[in-house]
Amino acid sequence: MIRILKKQLYKKIYVFSFLVIVYLSSLFFFLFPSNISIPVKLSVIFLPNILIIFYLIRSYYKKKLSLIIQTQKLQENINLNRLKLDKCTSLVLSLKQRVETYKSLKSIIEKLNQQSDLSTLAEILLDNLFNLIGKGKGNCILYLVDNSTQKLYIFATRKQDKMEVIKAKEGDIFDFWVIKHSTSLLVENTKNDFRFDFEIIQKQSQRTIGSLISSPLISQERLLGIIRLDNPLSYVYNQEDLRLLDTIADFSAVAIENTKLVEQTKELAIKDSLTGCFTKSYLMERIRDEFLKNIKQTKGLSLLILDIDHFKKYNDKFGHIAGDIVLRELGELLNKNIKDKGMVFRFGGEEFCIILPDTTKQEAFEIGQKIINAVRKKTFLLRRHKTSITVSVGLASSPEDANSEDELIFKADYCLYQAKQKGRDQICCI
Repeated sequence: MIRILKKQLYKKIYVFSFLVIVYLSSLFFFLFPSNISIPVKLSVIFLPNILIIFYLIRSYYKKKLSLIIQTQKLQENINLNRLKLDKCTSLVLSLKQRVETYKSLKSIIEKLNQQSDLSTLAEILLDNLFNLIGKGKGNCILYLVDNSTQKLYIFATRKQDKMEVIKAKEGDIFDFWVIKHSTSLLVENTKNDFRFDFEIIQKQSQRTIGSLISSPLISQERLLGIIRLDNPLSYVYNQEDLRLLDTIADFSAVAIENTKLVEQTKELAIKDSLTGCFTKSYLMERIRDEFLKNIKQTKGLSLLILDIDHFKKYNDKFGHIAGDIVLRELGELLNKNIKDKGMVFRFGGEEFCIILPDTTKQEAFEIGQKIINAVRKKTFLLRRHKTSITVSVGLASSPEDANSEDELIFKADYCLYQAKQKGRDQICCI
């Protein structure tokens, strides 16, 4: 706008100057004496005017050039300021994204620290990672280290394709690299990463992996597991994603270790140290819960109570240490036979209880008979002497035999007494 106004002003000045020159020239022309020739008059009048016009034109172009230079400088400043504004806008957006990311991170950490169950903790962790970093695409896997074998195993997964099967149950070439180097891993494109042979990856992997990030879970210099995100597409993850994953992995490692310690503490509180079976106090809690579940869901609930026949004789003959060996090995045998069908409890002394949820009376009877046969065949080595034991079993089921947990225990204990009365080494029920 300024440039246009200046132009208009200069035009007016030049027109006015030209008119003044023409007027003065005409005036001077007639004022000259008549004896002077016309060419002389014209040269005297117009030569200065030509010089003046030349000067004005030259001044005009100088000013024009100056204005062009100033305009260019102003445009450069505008462009520079625009670049600065774009950078500031980009920085503001980046800072907003970081703020949102750290808010999400704070929320994740708070949720993880509130959990005392490892399965729930893993579910929360993977859900947040899958949505925050993975953007709901690809796969998110949590590997944990088996304390007995020191190998990885898949503890939990979060997958875009729920039907997809992850066959690398103990990890693959990428997970072994993380374990070996004890550091995080970013692979933007598996086809051209010099650290890994793509042909070997294709042979070993049953699914397409284009890019991945992985971070070890380390607490007190001990590897607890690995968190990994992978995607069939290349260049999905970057260094910023890896830094965020590393931060979450550090907090997750502490949370997982704390959760494991809580679970171990709970287990110590509810498990008998000698037999490895659950305690009597926990039996009463579990049978109450299972009985309430049985009433609500109208599913069968069975209870077995078993007792070692003539156990006092083994203590008197071989000593109490030998008796403890019998109890420990019997506990192992019972847990091995029951597995995930129910729970084994040490009821007291040489008595054991077995809760069998969702089990009919006939099914429980068959399980009890199977246990009797397994115990009968079991050989115990006590003070270099091979011996064997037998057990008597009482069975009661709900809703057929009892309508409350106390009645169920009473009926099962009564049937155990009947088994002993009838000659032992057998199972009795009402």
